[in-house]
Amino acid sequence: MPSCILAIDQGTTSSRAMIFGKEYEVLGVAQQEFAQHFPRSGWVEHDADEIWDGVVATCRQAMEKAGVTAADIAGIGITNQRETVVVWDRRTSRPIHKAIVWQDRRTADICDGLKKKGHEAEVTAKTGLLLDPYFSATKIAWILDHVDGARAAAEAGDLAFGTIDSFLMWRLTNGCVHATDATNAARTLLFDIHRGQWDEEMLALFQVPASLLPEVKDSAADFGDTMPDLLGGPVKILGVAGDQQAATIGQACFQPGMLKSTYGTGCFAVMNTGPQSVISRNRLLTTIAYQLDGKRTYALEGSIFVAGAAVQWLRDGLGIIEKAGETAALADAADDGQDVYLVPAFTGLGAPHWNAKARGALFGLTRGTGPKELARAALESVCYQTRDLLQAMQGDWRDAAGAETVLRVDGGMVASDWTMQFLADILNAPVDRPAVLETTALGAAYLAGYKAGFYPEPAKFAERWKLDRRFKPAMDDATRARKYMGWKTAVKATLLAAEE
Repeated sequence: MPSCILAIDQGTTSSRAMIFGKEYEVLGVAQQEFAQHFPRSGWVEHDADEIWDGVVATCRQAMEKAGVTAADIAGIGITNQRETVVVWDRRTSRPIHKAIVWQDRRTADICDGLKKKGHEAEVTAKTGLLLDPYFSATKIAWILDHVDGARAAAEAGDLAFGTIDSFLMWRLTNGCVHATDATNAARTLLFDIHRGQWDEEMLALFQVPASLLPEVKDSAADFGDTMPDLLGGPVKILGVAGDQQAATIGQACFQPGMLKSTYGTGCFAVMNTGPQSVISRNRLLTTIAYQLDGKRTYALEGSIFVAGAAVQWLRDGLGIIEKAGETAALADAADDGQDVYLVPAFTGLGAPHWNAKARGALFGLTRGTGPKELARAALESVCYQTRDLLQAMQGDWRDAAGAETVLRVDGGMVASDWTMQFLADILNAPVDRPAVLETTALGAAYLAGYKAGFYPEPAKFAERWKLDRRFKPAMDDATRARKYMGWKTAVKATLLAAEE
């Protein structure tokens, strides 16, 4: 009898495989980083073949650590960095160009041109998204227009497009399955989230041939069997969701109004709005939270491009820390008399500003500013941006306005007590950190387990969610108001500089 689930968590900087048992316990884990390629300013690429090799290696390592075989695995769940684009040759399964990552800004001018022609309202009405290089469509078109012969090959049906989940499934099944789930499709600018299908008008607008596209399925569905030689036997792929939707599921945010925020390379806040889509008035995204048994559940989402990446900048760019864990102690020792603000627009500003041309800035520097103050500014910037998102959500959805908000958090940064306390302080709201921090992988595992009959229905799964610690606001109102006003001023100046 199967005794476990294998979750593949393919992220922006690393790939991870985790084995979960019947009680959602972690039986084995393996992780592998991969190279980040920056061919030009604002361009970010990955080697999809390197990602594939790392995924297979980590799956085998996690299985070995857990002491399980393919026969023990009830199913595989896949969660992935969203919007990142791979285009490959159907005959060879080889990518025709490096993967263009969600952070990449090379198509900003294309998006600006489409905005000036008045297309954004139509795009938002159908896809719930905005015209921004963050999403997949303009990246696909760029590859077709910049790789010799690619557009002709695409129109002849020789090429395939996919977000990372699709590429992995194609390779895992030896080209037998070209599919994705509704949550990933919803991030492409090509999918009508209300009708639940690819949209011909969007395909024409972005000049993407329909022959490239994968089949769209539920988040818990039969996505085919892996090749036997990969894992020592065939294993069914039964769950797929983009990373932020998987984290929403892993946090058991199944009821309308529930809110989670994941702090990884970027920060992504997702609020479940139930079976009805809510169109944002504050430039948030309307998206699909998950699709189960043919029924779509919608969400409002705010996307912050730089969260943990700001800490990586402290380490790799400035060299003022050796490990991410050092930042909290530095921040705690910083001079309270200095209000230093980092606006981490290294790859533009996401929600609710959506300015692809904005670049990072520091404000409030003095001769006394040093590593401690910079570390604090980096951590605080993530919390300020979260407040921007939360206020926008409360303004968009009447059911959220006036109700007490409890934010469930996950991701690498939430291990920092200092950061979580400041987050609660600046939000003036409780922040709940779960006992299981790897909720993205858990969400993918749950989808596969649910489809396999290995895990129970969502309500039963939600009952098993466990709190590690609740952080309650302790900052006085005057300090909160002063600090947040300073942040708003810093963002305003950053946006003004981008216009100039």
